[in-house]
Amino acid sequence: MSAVARKLPVPISNPDKLYWPEEGYTKLDLVRFYDAVFPWLKPFVRDRLLSLERCPDGMRGNCFYQKEKPPGLPADTPTRAVEHSRGTTNYVVGGKRATQLALANLGCIALHLWGSRQQNPHQPDWLCFDLDPESGLFADAARAALRVKDALDALELASFVKTSGSRGVHVFVPLRVGPDADQVKEFAIALGAHLARAFPDELTDEGRIAKRKGRVYLDPFRNGFAQTVVGPYSVRRRPRAPVSTPLDWSELDPALDPADFNIGNLIARLERTDPWRDFFKHRQALAPALRAVRSL
Repeated sequence: MSAVARKLPVPISNPDKLYWPEEGYTKLDLVRFYDAVFPWLKPFVRDRLLSLERCPDGMRGNCFYQKEKPPGLPADTPTRAVEHSRGTTNYVVGGKRATQLALANLGCIALHLWGSRQQNPHQPDWLCFDLDPESGLFADAARAALRVKDALDALELASFVKTSGSRGVHVFVPLRVGPDADQVKEFAIALGAHLARAFPDELTDEGRIAKRKGRVYLDPFRNGFAQTVVGPYSVRRRPRAPVSTPLDWSELDPALDPADFNIGNLIARLERTDPWRDFFKHRQALAPALRAVRSL
């Protein structure tokens, strides 16, 4: 990493534990990455509700999900109580460097972000298409993302693209707060269905894996209330410690290897170029596009 290591604001337990044995990356390497990337990460996690995936042994062992704030975080870690049908959950709220580093210390490798912030938990400020290639090939997801971009361009919606850090691609649309999660999800479902009809050999809105037949699944359900997506600059529990990396649309090459962006080199890239630096300057109304897709 090109950033100079500095004193961390939280204690790190077992800092030398190998999280990526093949690459030699330790828990401390993960924490220091999140410390270095935090200036770019902060606008995306500030006041945002988090669901936690904890992998305390890195690439070894198992992971588990946790929604309630866990013990082991700083006493002043912000939380937001959200009512669900089965009770109330106290979610961790992002935005503080100490919160992010303490989560990494607890084995939270990936960042699973709500589409909304604590002030308006039912009203997202982005829309996301999660493009999952049934073939397992990143190239298929990249080509599908360009189909999605063309459709969003036709609806006059600005969009941003990133690697998922695994085999897929995420297409994001920044939104003005207003529509609730059900409306955002309705838009994503309708546009996905339209694209699946237009390109039936490439794309599908079929939720059942057995029915996808090698096509890219346009997953709209990351947009539902309390659903999450892996955030930009999130590390993934995958070989080579890849990072979910914002791209310029011109960089979305089917030949790209997402693992080429990883905790060892991403900071140097961001110091040169930050394709999502203006993301929140493009907040836009969804209502006109929603009316348009309802008529497709």
